[in-house]
Amino acid sequence: MFELSASTHSSKREHYAELVQQARGLLEGERDLIANAANFSALLYHSLPDLNWAGFYLYDGQELVVGPFQGKPACVRIALGRGVCGTAAQTRQTQLVRDVHAFEGHIACDAASNSEVVVPLSKADGSLLGVWDVDSPLVARFDEDDRAGMEALCAVFMETLRR
Repeated sequence: MFELSASTHSSKREHYAELVQQARGLLEGERDLIANAANFSALLYHSLPDLNWAGFYLYDGQELVVGPFQGKPACVRIALGRGVCGTAAQTRQTQLVRDVHAFEGHIACDAASNSEVVVPLSKADGSLLGVWDVDSPLVARFDEDDRAGMEALCAVFMETLRR
């Protein structure tokens, strides 16, 4: 059984490196998308400070649909190109938003959210699986270390689906 280990990191980069190892251990041997997405969401939500939402939006061929997550109830459907999640999905580029209120077209699923990171997720064939989304009630909660850390964690998540 997986056990969340106590953090011994001294920097944000070390914390993310530790989380990458924990995610590998947690997801190893399981290929089911929903099971892995649920556990991945729980791992990060409970391991990173100052989050109020962490989860997946999965692409159904037309739009993003809320998937496994931790946090308050969320918007169910998001059009490609709309809001931070839809922009990440459409451009296939990670969106690091220090103040969501300054992001044109931001969708306020939770009025408490003030900053956000969204990582697009592509399948092995290059098609869109969806996005990984984390929100914080703090303005400027996320920085380039968070972007790199989230992208590394999402790479681990996507590896489990390719085995």
